[in-house]
Amino acid sequence: MTETLKLTLDDQGAGVVVIQTDGYINNQGGEEIAKAAYQLIDKGNKYLLLDLSGTKIVNSIGISILIEIIEKMLEIDGKLAFCNLTPTIEKTFHIMGLSQYAGIFGDRDSAIGELMPPGQIADQ
Repeated sequence: MTETLKLTLDDQGAGVVVIQTDGYINNQGGEEIAKAAYQLIDKGNKYLLLDLSGTKIVNSIGISILIEIIEKMLEIDGKLAFCNLTPTIEKTFHIMGLSQYAGIFGDRDSAIGELMPPGQIADQ
């Protein structure tokens, strides 16, 4: 599978940014996510949400790259969360332990509500 991953960034304010994926998260797709995440972190964003509504497959290399992003978020006392996962991806993330360090939510609104720093309101 060589499907190109497309990313859409949606700044919610208060350091919260949604990265929406569309496509396969493999080594190339994972690297694209990591590049975007690290650029956002460098700009001071500490709360990232990966909306996987457009992703049906994540391979093992993609998962390892997501783990690296989780580790980076832990280093900066940030938070990473995932939403809109397929049942298979959600089960895989639980088995691989990602859910111990990153929240998993059914929808974007509940995830943003959890990530948003206290006293802040998301930009609409």
